[in-house]
Amino acid sequence: MPFYRMPDGEALFVREFGQGEPVVVLSGLGMHSWQWLPFLYQHKKQYRFIIPDWRGFGGSNLCAVPELDAISSHWQDLNSLLQQQNLQQFKLIGYSMGATTAMHGMQYGQLAAHLSSYLQIDQAPKIGVDENWPYGLFGNQHQQFKQLLIHLSEFLHDHAQYTDIQQMDVLQRKNLVELWLEFIELQASNKISPFLFKLAVKRPVLQRYILPTQRLDYLRWYIDNYLHHQEDYREALTQLGCPTVFFTGAQSTLYAAEGQRQVVEAMPNAKQVIFHQSGHTPLLTEPLKFCQEIGRFLKLNSSKQLKC
Repeated sequence: MPFYRMPDGEALFVREFGQGEPVVVLSGLGMHSWQWLPFLYQHKKQYRFIIPDWRGFGGSNLCAVPELDAISSHWQDLNSLLQQQNLQQFKLIGYSMGATTAMHGMQYGQLAAHLSSYLQIDQAPKIGVDENWPYGLFGNQHQQFKQLLIHLSEFLHDHAQYTDIQQMDVLQRKNLVELWLEFIELQASNKISPFLFKLAVKRPVLQRYILPTQRLDYLRWYIDNYLHHQEDYREALTQLGCPTVFFTGAQSTLYAAEGQRQVVEAMPNAKQVIFHQSGHTPLLTEPLKFCQEIGRFLKLNSSKQLKC
């Protein structure tokens, strides 16, 4: 599990295991590479998995914050990793922000030419919402979401002298996690998660674990990315010729299933798998089905056969 030197000199941690056909896995915001192990490790005899920890998380948590925006930086890191690995043809799994990174590589790089198959997990090709695309992040609640991001961004910029939540005093920590709790309540597809987070807010020892990262400089960087991201990747996706699968949470409040369905219909070789009991995290809410569908995806355009 080596570190790879990125163009800006920082060392990116990449988890690697297995043998055979390469599969690149791009995580969502806040995930660590080890969280994929329950779903992928059983396939290690047929596939070689390559899972980077994004900057600010897991083994890459000590990387300096780049000057580029988050998605451009992720694509630059991914492109550098692919070149160092000398990967010419591979499968790619992109979840949430990881899928946005993949689409960015399709639009601004040559990523599509190297894909033998592609899996996109609960992500839309456009984060923003306008009269021509109502299916961006939080849909008809997008303006409420943006206002919340503005409050979070302003708070973090006003406290930019802190790089870790533990450096804040009790009141500052409380104010920050309460702002983040508003975001949790907005995205929750059930009442259990917000309830558990509210319990954690009342216990200072747990407050730092409510945030997706304890590095406040990275939290600010990621929030600013979602606040200002204006890309539309629909054209890049519709030009993708390899077998493509969309995993969609039917109850997702982040990205509407209908928007993902429309994209699938516009693509030449794509299908949609609906997780009816899930929101944005089907790997947590329907883990058995998620495992089975991952196994089916891996067989696409592949001579390998493995039962999940």
